[in-house]
Amino acid sequence: MKKDTLRQIAVIVVILATITINVLANALPINGLNTGQISDRFQVYFVPAGYVFSIWGLIYIGLIAYAVYQALPSQRENPRLQATGWWVVLGGLANSTWIFLWHYEQFVGTLGAMLILLASLIAVYLRLGTGLTRVPAAETWAVRVPFSIYLGWISVATIANVSDVLDFVGWNQFSISDGTWMIAILAVVVALAGVMNYIRRDIAYTAVLLWALAGIGVKFPAQGIVTISIWVAFGLVALTLAGSYLIKRK
Repeated sequence: MKKDTLRQIAVIVVILATITINVLANALPINGLNTGQISDRFQVYFVPAGYVFSIWGLIYIGLIAYAVYQALPSQRENPRLQATGWWVVLGGLANSTWIFLWHYEQFVGTLGAMLILLASLIAVYLRLGTGLTRVPAAETWAVRVPFSIYLGWISVATIANVSDVLDFVGWNQFSISDGTWMIAILAVVVALAGVMNYIRRDIAYTAVLLWALAGIGVKFPAQGIVTISIWVAFGLVALTLAGSYLIKRK
């Protein structure tokens, strides 16, 4: 079996396994607990309303589209898919590992799995050249857009995961208030959006950040300065995208 064929098969198997494990995590549920129930235990602000997690449906559709596209004989020697396939496999394994660690309440361990998943998606994103080079429309929609959405969500999920683990271990946030800490986190999100849009001008990635921020604002509608800060961050993230188009046109 040629190595590129092996890569294509491995991507399909791992993506199908990852989706199955994520679905069963709540359908069974694994260890008698669904993912949201566990998340609700942590007293942190950086967690969106439940409906926001429906984005996983879009991520699954995107991963399936990618799995099919990269398996086409015509894409076997696509250099971008050759450079990213095994990173996708690593990310899928990390995603599945995270599910088991989370459901069996090994919260500190989940952070390691999440960081591996984030790192693998960053590697995929960089190797795809999103926002820097032109590719056929089919590759844009079946590969680049799905991974922009996936990376956007895992960027949010990593921040939430760190917040949850810090809450779990009882970290005192340098003795600053929860509200002030949330403002600091939101500043990181805005800075991240600014960097991504300045370099890549990625609508799909930014849309995910906006989706998550709106969901957090909906979940905490009357928390004073925290609620105000959430919506200010939402506006600033949107402005980073709009500003990136103005800069590119100069």
